[in-house]
Amino acid sequence: MRRLLAILPATILLALAPAACKRASPEQQAQGLEAFKTVEQVFQHPRCSNCHIPGDAPLQFDTQTPHAMNVVRGPDGHGAPGLPCSTCHGEKNSPASYGPHAPPGAPHWGLPPPDQKMAWIGVPAAELCAMIKDKKRNGDRDLDAMFKHVSEDKLVLWGWEPGGERKPVPVPHERFVAAFKTWMDAGAPCPGA
Repeated sequence: MRRLLAILPATILLALAPAACKRASPEQQAQGLEAFKTVEQVFQHPRCSNCHIPGDAPLQFDTQTPHAMNVVRGPDGHGAPGLPCSTCHGEKNSPASYGPHAPPGAPHWGLPPPDQKMAWIGVPAAELCAMIKDKKRNGDRDLDAMFKHVSEDKLVLWGWEPGGERKPVPVPHERFVAAFKTWMDAGAPCPGA
């Protein structure tokens, strides 16, 4: 009986352990690495990377040209004092009647804050993967919070309905979310690790 009682707590702990703590099979890890290719493709697209920049001036258009009017990140990621992003960017895209290059819009339009830029333009896949998982660099989000961010946040979702003549992210959102989940459920393996 003593032996059973000694084993029981470990058994309960293993049963209650979150999926992220359990080891993924080699097949799951391979599927996770393959799924990460889709995640990387989305993150590197201009709809995402134009605001995930190493400097402080956002980019615009598919050509990733510096934002007009000397727009900058500002102290909280929402523009300079006196010129917040919301000066031009509303809660939703401007009507088509405003023209093809009217400022786009989505809730809480802005860049990541300066202390967590999450800059990934040209970053190798392994570094991007590590950044996504690093709470110190990703807005203090664990993988479940990151999943919620990429699957539900209205600013993220804007990338698939950017309005005007902007090209949406070419990977359907449902496919991207499924790939992110596959990668996450495989233990979030990073290429080359």
